[in-house]
Amino acid sequence: MFRTTTRAAAAAGLLLTLGLTTACSTGQESLKGDAGPTAPVNGRISLTYLQKQGDQEYFVGEAAGAKAKAAELGIDLKVVNLGNDANKTVSEVQSAVAQKTNGVIIVVPDPAVGPSVVQAARDAKVALLTSDDQICATGPDPAACSKDDLVARIGFSGRQMGTEVGKRAAEEFKKAGWNPAETRIVSAWKQDVTVCGDRVKAAKEAFTAGSGAQVQNIDVATDNTPTGAQDKIAATVTANAGVKHWVVWGCNDENVQGGVTAMENAGIGPGDVIGVGLGAYLACKDWSGKPSGMKAALFINGKDVGALAVQTMYDRLKNGKDFPKEAFAPTTMVDPTTWKSAGVSCS
Repeated sequence: MFRTTTRAAAAAGLLLTLGLTTACSTGQESLKGDAGPTAPVNGRISLTYLQKQGDQEYFVGEAAGAKAKAAELGIDLKVVNLGNDANKTVSEVQSAVAQKTNGVIIVVPDPAVGPSVVQAARDAKVALLTSDDQICATGPDPAACSKDDLVARIGFSGRQMGTEVGKRAAEEFKKAGWNPAETRIVSAWKQDVTVCGDRVKAAKEAFTAGSGAQVQNIDVATDNTPTGAQDKIAATVTANAGVKHWVVWGCNDENVQGGVTAMENAGIGPGDVIGVGLGAYLACKDWSGKPSGMKAALFINGKDVGALAVQTMYDRLKNGKDFPKEAFAPTTMVDPTTWKSAGVSCS
């Protein structure tokens, strides 16, 4: 989940064309949104949900959750797949504005377009809410953004997710009884995506605290796709041929599955790999009965995020309720014995 393809040149052009906004909010307790009406909307509400990678399992679920909640609340909802196109992101915001949408919920393909998206929404006085990934009103990098300039977000707590992944990896490591000196950790993620960095950092801290061991970590920059992660981690394994045991985590299931596959292709048996995924929508495919290096995964249900995002936007537009700075959906750790009962969709 959360794969991002950077389109630096396109993003830069969009920033120059549409300009930067000055701020999201000056509120300390909540964000009032980047734009949009302060008075409740009379009549039927129209929303547009713009998603990167709309054909990915997680985002398919997110769209389904959003549609179900919209039907329950009597909202007209349009869902648009942005793919990984930075140019399409802003053009679709402008299209939604032209179609008189009351609010836009967005998962950007590239955080660099954040200021342009905020400006377009603010100019049209359309309420703006992000889901999953953060964007900043005043610059391309959410990690360098003032908290007051971060757009309100619905999703999961990156720190909480990473902590759960690191804790489970520590449990599996202790159970395996591996020598720390013969073990390496691979932390794989797209390093310009803020929420990915939050997850990986928290996983490292939780693993060290939970295992009581000092295991050397290798950071691997990927594009957050299975094949991209597989290629980069395969090179890492080749460069560390003397390592006997591997722990793998990352921003999403894609990174971990790519890592587990790379190690399998390198002849490293499942008993020498501890992969802890994040998403579970790919991890479950490794749990067909045969041993796998994918030992567990944190189940994040896109349906919950989509529903919560629509509900949050409805509360703003219908009742004038301020956006929370962030609102989080629940997560569940699953493994080969529990994923089915937890409701993981594994198509």
